[in-house]
Parts: sequence; structure tokens; C-alpha cells
Amino acid sequence: MFEAQEVNAEHKDLIHDVAYDFYGERMATCSSDQYVKVWDQGSDGKWSLTSSWKAHSGSVWKVTWAHPEFGQVLATCSFDRTAAVWEELVGETPGPGERGTRHWVRRTNLVDSRTSVTDVKFGPRTQGLQLATCSADGVIRIYEAPDVMNLSQWTLQHEIQCKLSCSCLTWNPSLSKNHPLMLAVGSDDNNLTAGGKVFIYEYSDNIRRWIKTDTLSSVTDPVHDIAFSPNLGRSFHLLAIATKDVRIISLAPIPDNANTQSGLNKLDIQTAAQFDDHGCMVWRVCWNITGTILASSGDDGCVRMFKMNYINAWKPVAVLKGDGSHITNEGHRSSVSSAASLPTPPMAAVVSQTARYIKLGTISQSREAPWH
Repeated sequence: MFEAQEVNAEHKDLIHDVAYDFYGERMATCSSDQYVKVWDQGSDGKWSLTSSWKAHSGSVWKVTWAHPEFGQVLATCSFDRTAAVWEELVGETPGPGERGTRHWVRRTNLVDSRTSVTDVKFGPRTQGLQLATCSADGVIRIYEAPDVMNLSQWTLQHEIQCKLSCSCLTWNPSLSKNHPLMLAVGSDDNNLTAGGKVFIYEYSDNIRRWIKTDTLSSVTDPVHDIAFSPNLGRSFHLLAIATKDVRIISLAPIPDNANTQSGLNKLDIQTAAQFDDHGCMVWRVCWNITGTILASSGDDGCVRMFKMNYINAWKPVAVLKGDGSHITNEGHRSSVSSAASLPTPPMAAVVSQTARYIKLGTISQSREAPWH
């Protein structure tokens, strides 16, 4: 784990987002000081600042990495009403054992939005190089790079109108051919009469456009973050939502119940779990690479982790403070799904206990990694 104090010291203002690359060896941060910074992890496990540049003329809200098969590529979005795509260029190596000079170049500036661009995400790599943005004016825009070798050319493929201001979005990463492309969008609109604040969109190959298939009417509070779980062969999707609490939503396609015009199956939407352990506003949710553990952070200054056990009941498993210390078992205020109310075998009592994370050591060289 990198030292949070070092990152805070490098930025001169509030940090809005942190993103790791595909391998977890590089990290990008963005903040209100209009800067984006890139950090690399050395063989000793320590993080060092390798690049820093002024990316926008307003607060930078989000930063995200493209899949490494497209190179070292970042996308950012800002209060200045733009989104940008950046590519890292590496110069000649100055000498044996030394790293070449690196710098980031703005490849394109997406200026279609008339208001603050609140989120930006690269699409699944199986669809080529696609980029989705959402903005405070309630518009979702999907861009595509026709030639992945020329990142200065991006085409606006779709423009989707929402009724509410958009705060965050997420692509469904499922690789199954049975699942159409899917986007979930969250809103932080304060309009109390607007109904649900999470919208599900799917892409129809029949009519070649995005269709809003569902609105999660159960989520009526402002949504700050949203994330689909990685799907390793599941027949259903899991969606995590950060609002005044943490929610995990299950979306299961109903077979043989398709819209004849769009060819899209309807979804059976259920609340798989709901946790108010933070006791305050939740700002970020993030899945592990297998989609089995969800981490969340909130105004209580803690990172909380939740895991599904073998009877499909979600339970809190760990609480970490901002300094990395562990919080002992405390009175949880969790309310979980109906699956958790099923009779629990004795072994499940062990699973539901709060786990403890203990640092056992540091692996300085990759060849020293123990085999399992």
C-alpha cells in the first residue's frame, strides 16, 4: 500500500480520483489543482512520482486507464466541460540499466459537453477503443477511435439524453456473447420528485442504438459512484452503488422474454445487499478482479470490505482506517438481502466474522513470490 500522506503532499488540493492500471503496478491521481499525476511501483514495493502535468483548466474529476493492449493511455474529465485522452511517450534510454525519459501527450480534447463532464470510462476491450462520458447536463456520449494507432481521431457514435444530471457511469465488463453491451448511469440530482437515480442502458444490435431498459426506483438518494462487478461466467450481473449507504444490485436477464423490436431480454432486478455500516455518505465503491469482494469508502474515513459467502449472503469482512490500521469488530448496522435470512450452517458463523489483515512481509523480487 502506498503512503497516502506522500500522495496528498504532492497534490496541492483535494484529490478526486485514484485509478490503477490493469496490472496494478501504476497509479494515476487527479485533483482540484487541475493536475494529473502518475505513480510507479518499484521492486521494493514503494510508490514514486514519475509524471505530473496540468491537464485541464478546472478541477479534474475522474481519471481512468485504457486496457494495456492499446498502450499506456489515460482519459480524464473536468469541470472545464472537456474530456481528454493522454498517451505516454517513452524517449531513448540514456544508458544501460536506466529508464528512458517519459512524458504524456494530449492526443485529443472532447469538447461536446456544455457543462461539467463528471465521469469518463473506457469500454470493454473486445469492442475496440471506446470511451463513454457523462455530464451535468444529463447527456451520455460514447466515442470511438476508428484507428487505435491514431488516438487523435475520435468519432462521436452515440448521444444519450437523460432526464437528470449524471454523476457517474460504469460499463458492464461481461465478455459473454449472450449479454449485450450495458451501461449503468448514476445521478446526484437533488430533485426529490424525479424518482430513481440509477439508469440501465443496453445496446441493441437490431436498431443500432442505446435503449434505457430499466430505472432503479429503489435508489432515490444522490448517487456518487457506481461499478459493475467483473463477470467470470455468472449468468447475472452485480452492480454496486455508493449513495447514503452501500447497495449491491443483482440484474438477471429473463430468458425467452425479449422485446421483439430491440431483441433485448428484460431484467429481473433485486437488491442483493444493503449496508449502512459507514453511517454517513459513501463516495466510492470498487470490486476486486474476480468480483467477489467489494470495497467502499465514506465520510467516516474508513475503507470497508464486503464479501459474499457460499449461501449468497453478503457480509462485512474487514474495516481499514485511512492510516492502514485495522478496526476491531464493532456493532454493524448492516441490513442484507433475504438470502442472509436463510438458516445459517455453523461454519457460516466463521465466515461472517470480521477478517483481520496482517502484513506478513515484503517481496522485493518477483522471483521470490511463493508458489501455492
